Amino acid sequence: MSQLMRNIELSVGSYYHLFNRGVDKRLVFLDQDDIGRFLLSMNLFNSTIPLGSIYQSNLVKKKEERGHLVSKPVERLVEFICYCLNPNHYHFLIQQLADKGIEKFMHKLGNGYTKYFNHKYKRTGSLFGGNYKSVLIKSNEQLLHTSAYINLNNRISEKGSIFDLSKSSWGEYISNQDGICNKDIILEQFTDSQVYKSFAESSYIDIQERKILRKELEIWGVDT
Repeated sequence: MSQLMRNIELSVGSYYHLFNRGVDKRLVFLDQDDIGRFLLSMNLFNSTIPLGSIYQSNLVKKKEERGHLVSKPVERLVEFICYCLNPNHYHFLIQQLADKGIEKFMHKLGNGYTKYFNHKYKRTGSLFGGNYKSVLIKSNEQLLHTSAYINLNNRISEKGSIFDLSKSSWGEYISNQDGICNKDIILEQFTDSQVYKSFAESSYIDIQERKILRKELEIWGVDT
């Protein structure tokens, strides 16, 4: 099993599975506006240029659209391959593009969203449970299966409850929806999106079955 890595330097060009959850497993998305805000943050904070608040960034964007400012190409910190936002946690599959890109991006994302959430819900303190975790993707096989796991991770949600509040990049892959992910590294390995769909669904079922088996073995004291 891949080792969790957090205190070593992450390398440019490499792929990582990043994840974190709410402090004390609390919900971090309480309505669709929260999910929309987090997605907007994922996009706007992914820049080597300091952007300030999202409000200020949107003002600049609106001025550019009116022709008052000239847009400059945005140099991104990371490349999103896929993501999943669940009510109390998130998963990213990311490639680092710039030196310390993941570190800088995750810092801006975490701080920015926490400030938004705390202001909206009149709370203080940390929102996420410590530092995010990162797992280095060491092979193409691991890359493909991780993409399946993340794209379909919100299938654990329960219909008709707060757990309906989830969002993943699955639609970008299967329905050709616009989004923030670079899907080419995954989809170019399949003849079409429906072939990837079959692969991902089979992979996800297998991953879930192995997780269940591992928990059962741990209960019986079997070393996994």
